[in-house]
Amino acid sequence: MTVVPRLVLSAPSSGHGKNALAIGLLAAFADRGLDVAGFKIGPDQVDAAYLGLAAGRPGRTLDPRLVGTERIAPLLLHGAAGAGLAVVQGSMGLYDSLTGRPESESTAAVATVLRSPVVLVVDVAAMGQSVAALVHGFRAYDEQLWIGGVILNRVASSRHETLLREALDDIGVPVYGALRRQDLPSVLPARRQGAVPVLAGAAEATRAVRRLGEAVTATVELDRLLGLARSAPTLGVQPWSPQPSVGADGGAPALPPGAGRPVVALAGGPGGSFSHAETAELLRAAGAEVVTVDPLTDEVLPADTQALVVGGALPESYAEQLSANRRLCIAVAELARTGRPVVAEGAGLLWLSREVDGLPMCGVLDAVGSIRDGMVVGYREATAQSDSVVAARGEVVTGHKEHRAVLTPRSGQRPAWSWPGGAPEGFVWRGVHASQLVPHWAAYPQVATRLVAAAAAEPATVAAGSTGAGSGDAAAAGPAGVVPAGPAGGPPA
Repeated sequence: MTVVPRLVLSAPSSGHGKNALAIGLLAAFADRGLDVAGFKIGPDQVDAAYLGLAAGRPGRTLDPRLVGTERIAPLLLHGAAGAGLAVVQGSMGLYDSLTGRPESESTAAVATVLRSPVVLVVDVAAMGQSVAALVHGFRAYDEQLWIGGVILNRVASSRHETLLREALDDIGVPVYGALRRQDLPSVLPARRQGAVPVLAGAAEATRAVRRLGEAVTATVELDRLLGLARSAPTLGVQPWSPQPSVGADGGAPALPPGAGRPVVALAGGPGGSFSHAETAELLRAAGAEVVTVDPLTDEVLPADTQALVVGGALPESYAEQLSANRRLCIAVAELARTGRPVVAEGAGLLWLSREVDGLPMCGVLDAVGSIRDGMVVGYREATAQSDSVVAARGEVVTGHKEHRAVLTPRSGQRPAWSWPGGAPEGFVWRGVHASQLVPHWAAYPQVATRLVAAAAAEPATVAAGSTGAGSGDAAAAGPAGVVPAGPAGGPPA
């Protein structure tokens, strides 16, 4: 039984300012010396990264579709261990769901699972007394939901604020803050940069978070809001832990006799990785030594690297920088050629390709990428088409796709996945598993187990597939659609 003071920050729809407010709240409370934790509902690792920067600990996603509703509360307790406040930022509107499953996947559904009070952020720039009708409707729509109050955004004047407060007082809804139109400036780095400014420790990101914290401190009643968070009841579940999630005995899986802790390089920067925070935790619990490698600036892999994981938050917009880092491209190609495990999610798939829009990449996969204008976004129920360290053939996982780039061909001779309504996607070759689909490893802890066991094995054993990873045909010249890596991403060696 664990009690964590917590709030869910939501809004009637997107565009009301809840992202900036959530970041500002975490920064404001952290500046007061309170240990805080930030979470984002849904698959958005970029928002989670900024929440983590504001909180001073890893920001995490809570996505019922990716991890299952039963893991939401345990993951929150794990990520908020020791914190005096957890702030959960909702997605879209309070009752919205991109997948048409609002009863289980909306912000309201997550708030209900978390038994958490909801604070509505309402953009009132073009609203008067109608704010009371709006908030009353949201409160009455689901009687099981606990709407604890509102924060008003884009208030025009003192007179406007008084009018709004009086209207909400009439229906008994507390107001925890009122921000004027200029109080939440657009200071966050451009969205196209993804989580890179956070992971790289960019001054621009730090300054933006600090400025949002100052704005919230000046306009929000933090003590009253913390009192609301502390009124959240005990959650009757145990925190999620990576340790009992791997290995039959609740500990790390058995590694090959005499094997030390294999070094697994995780793509990221000083501020974290492009993977979910739980990925590194699962790898460590499985027996790995996890070391960060920055694909944009590091020219070599960490010493003794035996596996590489490139998480789904790597932005496609950095294709030019990825291409320019030729020495690292060659090192990654050599790691893949020797049969070591390489798991590439999202834009990591592009990095392993031959080229993207004419820019040479690692050349591990004989495929060409092209970045287009339209965005592909959505969840997929995917079936593994080939044995790999990620999944056994026939295994079904849920993942998320968000990309502009397309790859030609879409898959190799041994595809990674298939799903209804789509052609096979992704590449499996030797120890490589590359796909634009991004699952959440907390739902599939066996991925870490397989990867660490394969990393600890001798390269020849990995290549032969005797680890159970099914990496297969290492002695061959490579299946159709996949070639052994050549120097500088060029022709096959």
